[in-house]
Amino acid sequence: RNWRIRAGKVIIATGAVERGLVFSDNDRPGIMLASSIQTYINRYAVSPGSNISLFTNNNSAYAVGADLMAAGINLEAIIDSRNYIPKEAEDMVSGASIFKGYTISQVIGRKSLKGIEISNIDEGSTHRIVCDALGQSGGWSPTVHLWSQSRGTLLYNKKLGAFLPAKPAQNCEVIGAATGKFSLCDTIRGSNDLPYAIEQNWETERIKTKSTAFVDIQNDVTVADLQLALREGYTHVEQVKRYTTAGMGIDQGKTGNINIIGILASEKGIEMEEVGTTTFRAPYTPVSFGAIGGTREDTVVFPYRHTPITSWALEKGAFMYEAGARWRRPGYFPEQGEDFQEAVNRECKAVRERVGVYDGSPLGTFELKGRDVPEFLDFIYTNMMSNLKPGQARYGLMLSDDGLIIDDGVVLRLSEFSWILSTATGHADAINQHMEKLLQTEFPSWEVMITVVTSQWNNATLCGPKSRKVMKALGTDIDLSNENFPFMSFREGIVAELPARVVRVSFTGELSFEINVAPRYMKMLWQKILTAGTKFKILPVGSEASHVLRVEKGFLSLGHEIDGTTDPFDLGMGWIMSKRKSDFLGKRSIEIRRAGSEVRRELVGILPKDPKEQVPEGAPMTPQGKKQKTEGLVTACVWSVVFERWVGLALLEKGHSRHGQTGHIRLKDKVIEVEITPPIFHDPHGKLLRS
Repeated sequence: RNWRIRAGKVIIATGAVERGLVFSDNDRPGIMLASSIQTYINRYAVSPGSNISLFTNNNSAYAVGADLMAAGINLEAIIDSRNYIPKEAEDMVSGASIFKGYTISQVIGRKSLKGIEISNIDEGSTHRIVCDALGQSGGWSPTVHLWSQSRGTLLYNKKLGAFLPAKPAQNCEVIGAATGKFSLCDTIRGSNDLPYAIEQNWETERIKTKSTAFVDIQNDVTVADLQLALREGYTHVEQVKRYTTAGMGIDQGKTGNINIIGILASEKGIEMEEVGTTTFRAPYTPVSFGAIGGTREDTVVFPYRHTPITSWALEKGAFMYEAGARWRRPGYFPEQGEDFQEAVNRECKAVRERVGVYDGSPLGTFELKGRDVPEFLDFIYTNMMSNLKPGQARYGLMLSDDGLIIDDGVVLRLSEFSWILSTATGHADAINQHMEKLLQTEFPSWEVMITVVTSQWNNATLCGPKSRKVMKALGTDIDLSNENFPFMSFREGIVAELPARVVRVSFTGELSFEINVAPRYMKMLWQKILTAGTKFKILPVGSEASHVLRVEKGFLSLGHEIDGTTDPFDLGMGWIMSKRKSDFLGKRSIEIRRAGSEVRRELVGILPKDPKEQVPEGAPMTPQGKKQKTEGLVTACVWSVVFERWVGLALLEKGHSRHGQTGHIRLKDKVIEVEITPPIFHDPHGKLLRS
């Protein structure tokens, strides 16, 4: 199915972009937008310099100055091209040196900023100021790209020195800074923020050195280039853009175009609206032709995410997959002369008979802290979490509002009000948004703090009957006995001389130890594991082998059995629906749905009547294989090294009551008969993973 969804009304809240000022040598290192300095200080706690000056023609720079002073950074001076400055602005930077009606006439320093020379616009008097960073603010330009792309018109506002949305062509509305409301007091009634005010200042000097006054820093376009374009007869703004390449860089003129338009208007002696703007074309952010073409040989739009052992895996010839949330991880490790199936079979056999190790670092991991975390977890999971004791772990399912499974994962209790929650790799961002939405809209008074720690913990997971022996060979101060370290618990200690948190969980159905360490230790841990496991014939395992092993065990996988249509009862997991809790997310929806007579697709195992015949994943199941209504589909089918045959899982109408019957899988050219079985083939009672 393809769904094309059109919004009845679109609200555009795209904000505004700060622009620079045009003066000689404004491209020197150490000169940046004032808002960039503010971001460095407030977001990253980094000072761009020791002695910082600000150059502006509007009020917003004074908030930057106030933040500099609050952070204990020396605000050397504020140079304001205006003669009148609101008292409220001066009060924000009380004690700072303010030069009214001044402009920058010279920048001192080449490879780094040493200082500036300023001159009074009316009197011509000059001063020299020593500084190692300069923040410039030429005002703010509303981000009107989406508005313009919807064919809405623009109108120039002299008071704000900016083009603003005017008449819409579609049912859309612009709010906030995109309408020219650049301060909180303009947007939120009752705010005591400083009102925005600006005086147009497109070109701060017109002397012989103006050839070094840049209007487009990236493409090195100067005021002189614009003047040359006009002399050559390129008078339209679109012609000037192409003649000079002004506004054709990665930012597509977001920071420089308004200055370009202002200078053109000044040179031609016309109004800004007569010059107009260049065309705002989609996309807003540049996209490579490789991404548009659909072939991804390497990182294109978004960078791949790597774990510390990615380079090791590539050196060993691993076939790499992109696996959810842009993580790049090994699919399998082929040896010389091996094809795909042979490599996967070898890895699976190692786990079932000896020991394997795989990189589980990309799993979504969150740390939850706060007084109300136990109650919150009880609400978002179907089973009880609040009765876990520190050191224990529990598997759980999350449901959506309509009672369908959106994620499965493991929860660890670290202490009374500190927890670790894991999610599927590809669903990590969605689950983070899901939890934050609940806390912000449904339970705003609850004390629950969520921190994403996926990249703060890496893990190497040992799996297989000899994994405990490898753990002992690594050396650890953790008691590994089954009595003191049972299944679904975790311990903290030293492993291979590294601080670690070890969790006994299993995605393969075998005895497993998930060793979690800080990223800086991951590669060292991995190499130590392979060395310690040599005598046990350990093998690295890729995601393909993990898929086979989980199908043999009947474990669930997002995108396969959890496909956005199933609930826990469909998957034979009614036991995970707590009867002790009065409510949890999705409970009522399931009760209402199951009170009806709807026929549900339920999880079953399938065994092809011909053991050597593979069934394509996703293939439909129909009554007697006839071309009629589909009654199910194959979610997974793998070659089992345990049973030496193809085994699979499927979602089938009334599947739980059809064990032992024959199902029919309809392909384009034939029908495959399968035996319908329970969806667990290997170790149905879980003795091995608890061993």
